Amino acid sequence: MSIEFLITSMIVILLPGTGVLYTLAVGLGRGFRASVVAAVGCTFGIVPHMIASIVGLAALLHTSAVAFQIIKYAGVAYLLYMAWNILREGGALDVSADQKPQSVWKTARTGTLINVLNPKLSLFFLAFLPQFVPATAANPTAMMVMLALVFMALTFLVFVLYGASAALARDYVISRPAVMAWLRRSFAAAFGVLGLRLAFAER
Repeated sequence: MSIEFLITSMIVILLPGTGVLYTLAVGLGRGFRASVVAAVGCTFGIVPHMIASIVGLAALLHTSAVAFQIIKYAGVAYLLYMAWNILREGGALDVSADQKPQSVWKTARTGTLINVLNPKLSLFFLAFLPQFVPATAANPTAMMVMLALVFMALTFLVFVLYGASAALARDYVISRPAVMAWLRRSFAAAFGVLGLRLAFAER
């Protein structure tokens, strides 16, 4: 495994995307433990894309306009749903001291779906992983699996740190309703913008 792979992976993971936004929102709204669950969900959402890229299914998304559009618009709809869910009272970014805990399953499921319904992730893996597999590798498939697992582990660790940072700011947010209102609108707008960007994305 090369240092270039680790550096490139960290740059990609640190860039704010839907998974990062969701983990931050959960950390602010539900606390650190819930943000870890969200990080687990987002990380597992990578698995289908990893498998697709390794067995070549991602190539179908690249060549089939219909398959790509179906998955793309499912992802757009889910991102817009997340934007609405954050804006509404009692939604994903509802912050209060006496808030009822959300089920672990629901938190993880949402994080998983956010990444599963992003077709660009499959195309990213298709273009990203092969670059770091030497032509002389004895077992290229096994090496791609190892690289993908390292990428997932880095994703989980970075997302946990994001969630911990958000959880640390939770008490400050709870005591300042105006800040909470601004954050809710900002997160909703971010999910909406990401949804629109995906809607106009080309293969």
